[in-house]
Amino acid sequence: MLVLLPPSETKSEGGSGAALDLAALSFPELTPVRERIAAALVDLAADVSASLAALDLSERQIDEVERNAELWRSPTRPAVERYTGVLYDALGVAGFTKAQRARADKRLAVASALFGVVRAGDPIPAYRLSGGTVLPALGGLRGLWRTGLEKTLSTVDDLVVDLRSGAYANLAAIPHAVTVRVVTEDAGGRRKAVSHFNKAHKGRLAAALATAPREPGTVRTLISVAKANGMRLEPTGKRALDLVVAP
Repeated sequence: MLVLLPPSETKSEGGSGAALDLAALSFPELTPVRERIAAALVDLAADVSASLAALDLSERQIDEVERNAELWRSPTRPAVERYTGVLYDALGVAGFTKAQRARADKRLAVASALFGVVRAGDPIPAYRLSGGTVLPALGGLRGLWRTGLEKTLSTVDDLVVDLRSGAYANLAAIPHAVTVRVVTEDAGGRRKAVSHFNKAHKGRLAAALATAPREPGTVRTLISVAKANGMRLEPTGKRALDLVVAP
């Protein structure tokens, strides 16, 4: 099973790993596109005003541009520890046992505007780049990623649980993946998509799937694992599930 998480705009600082080595990342067939985007991002960082505009940042976020400028030199840490925010707080990898972390490193991956997709343990630096960004030197990211990333993800034989957000789902389609929608349900059975706490619920679901002693390999087992962890996961189609949460 591969649980594909969205990234986050916020990243943790520092790290104890060596500088970025694209050859050390999973899915090496994506290296040529990674190189192009990384080089363009570093070049763009030389022009602070242009960087702020392209990355949709304010003057108070110049430190994000500085991160990009240091992309090739700054220390790395595992991707699942690099990304921060609501989803990653709910995922809670810091509290995993050694065995749970080993399972999570195998089962979790993160979508990325810069790297396309990385596995949980891949060493990456802090950076700033969003899925919807248009880089002056390269254009929109979907045009750069779609063909290669779709080919890569289509070759994943495992069950793929796609938890990506819209901007990252737009970079590459995964027709065989199982998608999850977080919803509430009223007394009449009508369901409404959750927006505010969507990430937290997805983080908790990802944690349950990542740490399950037996790896889920079917939709049926996904539902069973969720139930065992106090979550209500229901099919709404052959490859679509609703995670029903309290309003």
